[in-house]
Amino acid sequence: MAAEVAKGMNGEEGSEQRGALSAADRLAAIIESSDDAIIGKTLDGIITDWNAGAERIFGYSSSEIVGASILTLIPEDRWSEENEIISRLKTGERVEHFETLRRRKDGVLIHISLTVSPIKAADGQVIGASKIARDITVRKQTEALLTQQSERLQTLYRVASEISRDLDLDRIVQSVTDIGTELSGAKYGAFFYNVTNAAGESYQLYTLSGAAREAFNFGMPRNTAVFAPTFSGEGVIRSDDIRKDPRYGHSAPHYGMPAGHLPVVSYLAVPVTSVSGKVLGGLFFAHDEPGKFTADTENLVSAIAAQTAVAMDNARLHKAAQQEIEQRKRAEEAKEILLHELKHRVKNTLATIQAVAMQTFRLAPRAETEAFNARLFALSEAHDLLTQRDWERVNLTHIVQRALSPFAAEADKRFEISGPDVEISAERALQLAMVLHELATNAAKYGALCNLTGTVRIVWEHHAESNIEFLKIRWIETGGPEVASPDRKGFGSRMISRALRGEGCGVEFDFRPEGLSVELRFTPG
Repeated sequence: MAAEVAKGMNGEEGSEQRGALSAADRLAAIIESSDDAIIGKTLDGIITDWNAGAERIFGYSSSEIVGASILTLIPEDRWSEENEIISRLKTGERVEHFETLRRRKDGVLIHISLTVSPIKAADGQVIGASKIARDITVRKQTEALLTQQSERLQTLYRVASEISRDLDLDRIVQSVTDIGTELSGAKYGAFFYNVTNAAGESYQLYTLSGAAREAFNFGMPRNTAVFAPTFSGEGVIRSDDIRKDPRYGHSAPHYGMPAGHLPVVSYLAVPVTSVSGKVLGGLFFAHDEPGKFTADTENLVSAIAAQTAVAMDNARLHKAAQQEIEQRKRAEEAKEILLHELKHRVKNTLATIQAVAMQTFRLAPRAETEAFNARLFALSEAHDLLTQRDWERVNLTHIVQRALSPFAAEADKRFEISGPDVEISAERALQLAMVLHELATNAAKYGALCNLTGTVRIVWEHHAESNIEFLKIRWIETGGPEVASPDRKGFGSRMISRALRGEGCGVEFDFRPEGLSVELRFTPG
């Protein structure tokens, strides 16, 4: 026998045996060095094999755990999983990638991904099982964190959507109080905030959630040391038991919880601060049990407070804009009434002047009376245009057209008007209307408009001299009777010269034979 063994050791049979041992050693090394826990057990649940990975994950050494029940690693509320696994193994079924919880030696529960395979004898009978367990705690924690962040973002989006749709301050703060109370897990919630009325007076309001107003005896929070940091914007106050806070119980008159106050133990207060840094108010949440608010809760409520500040700023801006619009509307209405009253009074005044003039000029030639009436009409037309424009700046083209309207039955044939878009002051508009009326009247009597073929060209442009900007308007007549320079100035010429006095203003008459040319210069005013 010894010789046969020796022969086997030295011959081909020995070579095969050494190769088989080497493969077994390699397999054992692979199992031992695996990061995963590889565990062998009987169908009765007794642990038979335990690698280094199992020791690292579960904390038990091989000597401690081999021979013990597999239930040592399974939480009591999950023992039914083991029964189901055994049932499936007995039928030869393999359990793959089963995620569950297991307990380490120190009692901490860990997440694992479990694969269980049946161990079969040579006759195919299932005699045990091998388990490969991978610690997925870190992955599960990451997934939980991502889920939490996703839920938080969805929550914040919901909050933002809900409060951003509203521009009513009272509804915004009530919604935020209710939402904050729900999401923080608080039993009671309140939002104290400052408002300013139309008279500029500041006062404090508050909303409540979780309790009736008569049951919520908070008092004035500014007067207590606990509330003060929130209203000054110093930061968040979170307490597992507010009664143990060193600032608690030092404020008169109650020096602690007022009689009949709702029970407050856990406490969370977050200031609501605008982008400008102004503290708009404070969110306060409470529970009658200790330790109800976590750091995550604080972060969530702080994010809600930031969104609330934006919504409150928007609501205040909207209210201010509405008040300004209303004030402007009232001012516009008053202005409209004043302008119509002014228009009425000017019309009455001009009518009175006309009546007095008719009495005064009853012995004057008819032509002079008609000229005076025409000038009053031109002035009246200019006043009409100014009241339509709220007595402010008027478009030059509109003034020219209105002044020439009595002479423009065939305006497209007799007048050519061109120039840039310019606005002039009310004072200049009245002066220009009178000047143009005088020029048109003179043209109708003696110039281009006294026949059927004459035309008038009116053109203007901007000019600047010696740092003075002014408008230059040219009145050019053609096609009328031959023109000669008059021996003396008439009333119309003198009126035009007087109307255009001042720095940068003036008038030049050029009595050309082919037609009168007048150059007017004046500042827009």
